[in-house]
Amino acid sequence: MHGAIRAAGFSLMTMFVSCGVGAQDPDTRIGQIVMEGELPAHESIAKLYAELDFQQATQSYLWALPLVTYAQWQEEFRDKLGARSGDLMVLDSYEDKLGVITANATTPYILGFVDLNETGPLVIELPVGPTAGGVGDFWQRAIIDMGQTGPDKGKGGNYLVLPPGAEPPADAGKYYLAKSQTMNVLVGFRLLDPDPAKGKALIEQLRMYPYAKRAEPGQTRLLSPGGKAWSGTQPRAMAYWERLHQILQKEPVNERDRFYMAMLASLGIEKDKPFNPDDHQRKALEQGAQIGELIAKANTFAKRFPDAQYWPDRQWDKVLNVTDPSQRLAYYDQLWERSAWFYEAVGNSKGMVSKTPGLGQTYLGAYTDAKGNWLDGAKRYRLHVGANPPAKQFWSMTVYDIDSRCLIDNPQRKADLSSRQDLKMNADGSVDLYFGPTAPKDFEANWVQTLPGKHWFSYFRLYAPTLPYFDKSWKLDDITAVE
Repeated sequence: MHGAIRAAGFSLMTMFVSCGVGAQDPDTRIGQIVMEGELPAHESIAKLYAELDFQQATQSYLWALPLVTYAQWQEEFRDKLGARSGDLMVLDSYEDKLGVITANATTPYILGFVDLNETGPLVIELPVGPTAGGVGDFWQRAIIDMGQTGPDKGKGGNYLVLPPGAEPPADAGKYYLAKSQTMNVLVGFRLLDPDPAKGKALIEQLRMYPYAKRAEPGQTRLLSPGGKAWSGTQPRAMAYWERLHQILQKEPVNERDRFYMAMLASLGIEKDKPFNPDDHQRKALEQGAQIGELIAKANTFAKRFPDAQYWPDRQWDKVLNVTDPSQRLAYYDQLWERSAWFYEAVGNSKGMVSKTPGLGQTYLGAYTDAKGNWLDGAKRYRLHVGANPPAKQFWSMTVYDIDSRCLIDNPQRKADLSSRQDLKMNADGSVDLYFGPTAPKDFEANWVQTLPGKHWFSYFRLYAPTLPYFDKSWKLDDITAVE
């Protein structure tokens, strides 16, 4: 027996040595690490810590995407467009929407950021009418839907948004109650009625005010960009971390995020402390933001989530892989699905992930043509949309700039084609849509202009999708290159 143990021990020692345990100066992914026996030499310590800081910065970049996006958007509304907490911005025109990541180009948006640090509990009076939207916290988790997919079901009603830790008031039964986990929130919805006059009348009935001022609430300010340029796209390099540090000062730390806060502390970003990174931290943050965004692009535009492709034989992705607006599954939160969606888009609600035919919206994304090649602004493409697209309300096809993820900023001043437009239809009820730098002869109405030197991607939206979408009996063709 003892001989067997000794033999086993000898074999294990041989295995350890052959696997590199105790080996000198291993060659690693970050280069050769000089060793002193089994320990890194002092000259290697700085190299290992630099790698640790870089890894922490890269992971923190991806984790923070939804928070930084809303913080940047809020800052642009405030500094560029003059919006205060509680104001509502009406984004109606093509120019108005150019700053919104993957905006819907078909319907107007009504959006406003509210800092509950300033207002306390917030009342929203939503009028009757066909709207879709809700209230979201600054991690872009839906707090409550409003409108057709909300508890009012399009019949209007009063909502009360409570800050973290706030107790419902005595008259809470008069409201649809929404409890936020962040102090800052976004209130937003889309107008679904195609009649602009009815939409305008609905907007003017909307009111939003602090609960403490409910006896004399005053008028809600409605603003417009008025042609001013603005951008809700996440900032790059050190500006990304500056925006993150700024918003962290205003928000409570969720229990799920404490390890990320530890990583940020190593990089000079802490709550209740100024942001003044040293040279080593600054280098890690700059490199982390650069590689983090490249990983975000891969994670978004070449998704590796199971069943990300909606139809196995098509290039169309189910872009919203966050299966619940809480971003929470049984044993983990959907970190990578969240990072993908909030790099290419903003907002989430129950209506956006609805599986009920005839209710909510659905989103399909195409980043490549039928052969798997990235969509090139210098080339011409066609999309055949079969007859009877499964949408109770309407469908739309929208083109976005790959770099900004906003509406394509083309000379045509048009980014979408939809069933609400006067398109040239085929005899069988199908329609062919075209994309390229020049218009196809006789199909100008069915064309979106793309830009040479820039890549693009697209969303195909179905509003109130019907059963043929969910059972996949209706299929959307791939985008094909036209020679």
